[in-house]
Amino acid sequence: MSGVQEVTDQDFASEVLGAKGPVLVEFTADWCPPCRQLAPVLVEVAAEQAGRLKVVALDVDRNPETQAAYGVLSMPTLMVFRGGEPVRSMVGARAKARLLRELDDLL
Repeated sequence: MSGVQEVTDQDFASEVLGAKGPVLVEFTADWCPPCRQLAPVLVEVAAEQAGRLKVVALDVDRNPETQAAYGVLSMPTLMVFRGGEPVRSMVGARAKARLLRELDDLL
């Protein structure tokens, strides 16, 4: 996905927990239709919020350690991290306008 970086168990700490600003992490899976529905929304958000918000995706099938560490059970789960801590969690696909409203106070 253009503008949405893929992260793994190996680089999650440096790319997400060590990031300077807020990071939106999509916990996703190839077999998840709502994840595919959400993908273009995240690409647009990543482009529009570049410099204010980093958007990354983590494939739970290939990266089970991070999924387990944060207790993610449903796909897609969107989690916002700031200063190395999860500060918001949202489950399910959503429209761009709704997602931006839900992120507004964190940006």
